[in-house]
Amino acid sequence: MPTLDALSIPDFLYGTAWKEERTPALVELALRSGFRGIDTANQRRHYFEEGVGQGLAAAYVSGVVTRADLFLQTKFTYRPGQDHRLPYDPAASLSVQVAQSMASSLEHLGTDHVESYVLHGPSSGYSWTDADAEVWEAMMKERDAGRTRLLGVSNVSLKHLEQMAAIHSENPAFVQNRCYARLGWDRDVRLFCRERKIIYQGFSLLTANMDVLRHPVVTGLATREDITPAQVIFAFARAAGMLPLTGTSSAEHMKLDLASSALALSPDAVRSIESLSG
Repeated sequence: MPTLDALSIPDFLYGTAWKEERTPALVELALRSGFRGIDTANQRRHYFEEGVGQGLAAAYVSGVVTRADLFLQTKFTYRPGQDHRLPYDPAASLSVQVAQSMASSLEHLGTDHVESYVLHGPSSGYSWTDADAEVWEAMMKERDAGRTRLLGVSNVSLKHLEQMAAIHSENPAFVQNRCYARLGWDRDVRLFCRERKIIYQGFSLLTANMDVLRHPVVTGLATREDITPAQVIFAFARAAGMLPLTGTSSAEHMKLDLASSALALSPDAVRSIESLSG
């Protein structure tokens, strides 16, 4: 496991978006399969965070894991990213909304803290705004109060990160982005993160890159190594400095995805996949 500020970070995160009523059972299955990092959000539109908590509770009761074994990550989502099922008072200040969303998340997850609290996305696609600055300061207060260990941002551009770094006294511990091969596997953002010792979390590594999974470079590697194309991509992601997420609902794929942690691609193979950015 990589470490950051003495906190152990799993080398794979299980993502819980878009699972609805299946969420509790799939979270428990992921933990039974070996995942120790769970990614969620207090955004009922795409996540069932309370169901994540139910899955955690079932795993605790059955002795699969203890709370101390886990890395839990949740997110604060602005009003435009939500539906009508809000985890905060929309009339409250953004700072209060952050605190209310965190309190709701801790209740959902049955814990007094999470390991990582992430801004689900900036308020603007073009710049780091005053609203983002207010939210980030409020998130730091949640961290200082012990309700989260680390902070992160998601769905950000290099411009967002550069502006954020110019305004705030500290960098995020994590950046979580959807990672497209056709856009260079988010190379500029990954470089920014590497230079500042920020852990880059890559999601949609498979679903955003279905053409890459079928590319002869990837299928040829998979055949030669007797592994799956998905395992090739996850092994590449780690070699490129990413902490990958998977949201699979398949028990078999969970085990295969986790097994990719033991795979090591050659530098030539890594460069070949990196070059598939097109």
